[in-house]
Formats: sequence, C-alpha cells, structure tokens
Amino acid sequence: MKQLRANESHGCDVRNSSQHFHGMDSSDEEENTQQCTSGISKTKIPLPEGVVESLMKGQLMLPCSEKFTLLPAVPCPGGCGEVYYCSMSCAEADWESSHLLLCTGESSDPARREALLKFIKHANETNDIFILAAKAISSTILRYRKLKAASLEKQVKHDTSCVSNHRSLSFLLEAWRPISMGHKRRWWDCIALPDDVDSSDEASFRLQIKELAFESLQLLKAAIFDKECEPLFSLEIYGHIIGMFELNNLDLVVASPVEDYFLYIDDLTHPNKEEAEKITQPILDALGEDYSICCEGTAFFPLQSCMNHSCCPNAKAFKRDEDKDGQATIIAHRFIRKGEEITISYVDEDLPFEERQASLADYGFRCRCPKCIEEEP
Repeated sequence: MKQLRANESHGCDVRNSSQHFHGMDSSDEEENTQQCTSGISKTKIPLPEGVVESLMKGQLMLPCSEKFTLLPAVPCPGGCGEVYYCSMSCAEADWESSHLLLCTGESSDPARREALLKFIKHANETNDIFILAAKAISSTILRYRKLKAASLEKQVKHDTSCVSNHRSLSFLLEAWRPISMGHKRRWWDCIALPDDVDSSDEASFRLQIKELAFESLQLLKAAIFDKECEPLFSLEIYGHIIGMFELNNLDLVVASPVEDYFLYIDDLTHPNKEEAEKITQPILDALGEDYSICCEGTAFFPLQSCMNHSCCPNAKAFKRDEDKDGQATIIAHRFIRKGEEITISYVDEDLPFEERQASLADYGFRCRCPKCIEEEP
C-alpha cells in the first residue's frame, strides 16, 4: 500500500482527471498534453513490484470493488486449464456438447492428449479458426453417439435387432443438421486475398491455405477420429466447415469491466474520488490506453447464418448485453410485411457501391438488392 501511495499522482493534481475519461476535442487534447494530470497516460508506467500479485491474492483491495463483484470462474471439469466458464451449468453444457473430446486434462487418454496438444499448438501458430472447426466436428460426433445410444436403448426395451449401417448414417446426418444450416464454401476458395498478396499469386496462396487445412485435419484425426463418423474427417468437409465460419461468423464485443470500473471511480465526488485515486491511479497509469480494450470473440448461430444479404437490410443480428444464454438477437430495422424475407447485411452497408461489391465477392455473389441496382454506374 505504501508503494502504491508513493506513486499516487506522480506529482499531479488529481482534481483534473475527469476530462480524460469523457473525451476531448483536438484543441482540448493539445492544451492538456502540456499539463501533468492524473488521467490516462499514453506512456505506460510500470506498477510497483508486488502490486499485481497482491491484487490477485486478495491482499490489496481496490476501492469500491464490492460494486463490481464477479462470480468465480469455473474451470474445465476435465482439468485441462485451457478453458473457464461463468457457471457450472455452462461448463457441463460445453463438456457434453464438444469439450469432452477436446479436453487435454490429465484424465484424458495420454495418446489422445498428446495428439490434441499438437493440434492446438498448430492452430495457435497458424489460425485459431481450426479450433472452431474441431468443436463443430466434436459436437457432431457427440450428438451422433447420443442419438445412437438412445436408439439402442429403445431397441433393447423392444427386444429388436442392433442398429443397421443405414440407421447409423441417418443418425450422423441428423447430428450434422445444425452445422449444415450454414452457407458453406471451401475455406481456400472463399478466404479473402490478403493485401500483401498480389493477384498473380492468388492460385499459389489458395493452394497454401488448402495445404494448411490438410495439416490441421491430420492432427485432428490423430486426436479424435471416430470410424463411425469417418465422413466428417474428409478434407472437403473440413474445408467447408472452416469456410462456414469464415463466411457466417458473428462478431461479439463485450464491454470491458475494467473500463466500467475506472469510469465509476472517475465519476465519484470529492473527497472520495481523491482518496480512491491514491490506489487506482498507478494501476491506470500502468494500463495506459489499454484500460478500455473490450473483450472480443466470434460465434456461429445456425439460424442467423441462413439469412440472406441486402445492402438495405430490414434486420440486424447482434448480441445484446442482456443475452446471457449463448443466443444472438435479430432486431427489425423497420416494419416487415408478412411473407417478406428477413435480410441482414454481411458488410458495412454505408460503404460505396464498388467497395461493398468487392467485399461481397468473398461470398460468391454480386449483390442485386434495390440499393445496389440504384447505385450501380
């Protein structure tokens, strides 16, 4: 605590800090850069030694932190230490839906665990979209097993024969249905050409992407291959799954609770604010502008992925703060007539015509919505 207070304002007047949280125009910014305030430091100032450890161990409490309590994170039931959840029910749901096959915990089969670690390492070093594809395959396998087990149990009760190959295939198709809803193109066909790759090298680039997917698939097969679900492990299917995520993902942005906390401190009245900033200001200085970085992610929602594009859409897909159950929300932009198709925009509809069409080329079509027809040269 003494170390923190020694750096409490770095010789600054803490009364001037509020202007940095609520935004300034360029003239204000130029004027205030000459002043020494306790606002956000663009140059990060390291925290005194031991502060972070004290916070993590609960030895040092931040002022007003009781108003920002978070439930303790729930670790993976398999003990892999790779994933954490907001609740036990969330952990159990993910375990049953996909993580059971992808867990690298000590309780996992050693050979499978080693193979999974190689797959994850490859994905982290190349493209983490492979992790999403692995979850899609894992969830399909587990759904297939549940369907087959339920059928066998039913047959045992009725003293009938075992499950036929034809029935097994129907179970696999049923298990695949949630994934099949998404529009798919092979990843190496639909991935956008990077800015640093010349169009003359496009064929070579797409071949490299295909080879990368093949490497990933071989590592995944070594880890979770199931003979009864063999069709899922073809390069064609794998490429379409990855392409589905490439084309149908919904970006998720969650506001930073760290930013919320510092904004709360900034809105305190004197003298409470001055007293609180004796502790919080060094931490804010250490974070710099990173204090407001939001949490970002991506998700695949089967129903949303079925919606067609329009540059003048009548709806929007997004995830609200109150959507806590893993769902996204579709909100109407305007009145939608009975029988009218619900559309969303795959790109920024405010972009100029040519830029919109260029962005949509990755989806394999040229937009002919009313807005594009009107703006087409």
